[in-house]
Amino acid sequence: MHEALDLPRSVLLALWLASPEPDHGTLVDALQADDEPHAVRAVDSATGVGAALREPAAPGARAGSLAALVGVLDGLPREVAVTVPAPGDLGATPPVVASDAVAAGECVLVRTPAACLAAVPVVERFGSDLEPGHLVTWHVADVPDWRLAAHGANGSLADAERELRQGLVEATEALMRLDVARWRPEAAEALASIRDLELPAWRLPRGLDGRRVRVLASAVRLRAIVALAAQDDGGAVNLWQADQRSTALREIDRMARRAMAAAATSIAG
Repeated sequence: MHEALDLPRSVLLALWLASPEPDHGTLVDALQADDEPHAVRAVDSATGVGAALREPAAPGARAGSLAALVGVLDGLPREVAVTVPAPGDLGATPPVVASDAVAAGECVLVRTPAACLAAVPVVERFGSDLEPGHLVTWHVADVPDWRLAAHGANGSLADAERELRQGLVEATEALMRLDVARWRPEAAEALASIRDLELPAWRLPRGLDGRRVRVLASAVRLRAIVALAAQDDGGAVNLWQADQRSTALREIDRMARRAMAAAATSIAG
């Protein structure tokens, strides 16, 4: 059983890059956690990212490492956004990285005075369920200016929080009317655990706005609950009820993904 809520790697990277002066070592440790050291591959090196990763300027950074990527962005004014796409719902994900981003379920967007970039963590799992391991390679590509699309798709943090509250009530009422929100007995313990979990404070940048933390925690909890509920049809007794239940769960997940993206987005103005 998890002891803390798991944030997508793109969300964590965006939060750290939006910090005024993120500490490189702490950022890398927080992002990698129990993963193997992250690698970075420049898909499009037209802005010089590829060359900078091959010869990192950050002291002690390995070529093609996460520290090297952070070093490329060091000292530059940055705007960041996150997309949490799903099939048929790409949000602000740039087309050039859409396939990888949908497969990963996440993407981080960065804008500096020199470039607009998209980075997708491609994860390869190894080991067993008891002792899992992850090899992570960030695919970085040049993309057009994404700010207008991200603002439109993600909306404001206040709007996302309000939609999250209202939408959850509406979806819950719909499930109750259908009488299909029954939980399998073996899922009850997992559900209770999810409700009690908190975000891992050590992986978050110091001074992170409380509203962002609150929205992120609620969104991650909801997505975990949706994943549990989606494992079967609950108490549905016919195809129509099962379809209505699935629709309600997808809507909850959509709202949670949008709220998560809004909470990890920092665009000037």
